[in-house]
Amino acid sequence: ERGGCKVIANIRGGGEYGPEWHQAALKEKRYKCFEDMEAVAQALIESKLTSPEKLACIGGSNGGLLVGNLITRPIASTLFGAAVCQVPLLDMKRYSQLLAGASWMGEYGDPEKPEEWKFLRKHSPYHLLRHDILGKPEMGDGDVLGEVTESTNPTWKAPKTLFTTSTRDDRVHPGHARKMVASLLEEAGKDKAPTVYYWENTEGGHGGAADNSQRSFMWALTYNFLAQALGLEE
Repeated sequence: ERGGCKVIANIRGGGEYGPEWHQAALKEKRYKCFEDMEAVAQALIESKLTSPEKLACIGGSNGGLLVGNLITRPIASTLFGAAVCQVPLLDMKRYSQLLAGASWMGEYGDPEKPEEWKFLRKHSPYHLLRHDILGKPEMGDGDVLGEVTESTNPTWKAPKTLFTTSTRDDRVHPGHARKMVASLLEEAGKDKAPTVYYWENTEGGHGGAADNSQRSFMWALTYNFLAQALGLEE
């Protein structure tokens, strides 16, 4: 009723087209799913179906890792006016030490292996933000991060972003979202991250909500944020 539309991006790394499609973006090839999402966004803009100010991305869990990259990559961050990052993986240096993270090393790689950390480093949103964009790496990270990546961009500005997570998430630790939001609010500041919201439910596990009441509140919060951010309130 408000004039918006929803686009499903079947990017590489997903399971939509079988095992080969999924395997096309594992480990060192993970960047392909971010490039695919950028390509979808660019196609929507070039076809005049939307504009960056009216385009948002949303993803949770592994999709939260996707959104984290979209708001920090130099091209992608200019394509979206808003983003919703749900129960996300964001610190790829420490993910394997938190909750169920170790079970995903076959998907992402092992950050304790230098040869695998080399590619993980390039799509760890927390490090792209703190080290590459802001020049403020977390204590102890400087020695393992090396040179800045292509994400370094003095004109970078974060899209309007809502992060949601759960205190009782037993799969992706809420610390991922907490750290990212703290850096955006306290280190990036209003100039580079003018609109950042954070909601942490104290219940609900990895789904972010414990029952239908909480679930409806979470999605009402999400869609209200998107309506405001994209100018769909009227």
